[in-house]
Amino acid sequence: QVQLQESGPGLVKPSQTLSLTCTVSGGSITTNYYYWSWIRQPPGKGLEWMGAIAYSGSTYYSPSLKSRTSISRDTSKNQFTLQLSSVTPEDTAVYYCARRLDLTVPVADWGQGTQVTVSS
Repeated sequence: QVQLQESGPGLVKPSQTLSLTCTVSGGSITTNYYYWSWIRQPPGKGLEWMGAIAYSGSTYYSPSLKSRTSISRDTSKNQFTLQLSSVTPEDTAVYYCARRLDLTVPVADWGQGTQVTVSS
């Protein structure tokens, strides 16, 4: 069974770049036809899909975050990474990595989530 684990700093200063890594075990991030996503949930709000990297390496981003978001992967480590630039306190959220078989179907597997706070 696949497991996902987020890691990264819990506190980021405004205007800096947030960087999180998702380490995957029990399955390869290059396996057809999975998509590996980043999703966040600000306090008191719903889930927001940020973007994904496909088994092929292709990337997909939320239009509202595209200008600030970059998702990449390291296949040798079976990891994928989120970078969100120019953060503000509005980027404070629990960040999740997740796996789904297609971008149009519900997420099948979730990481436990990691709290990131943007504050000076």
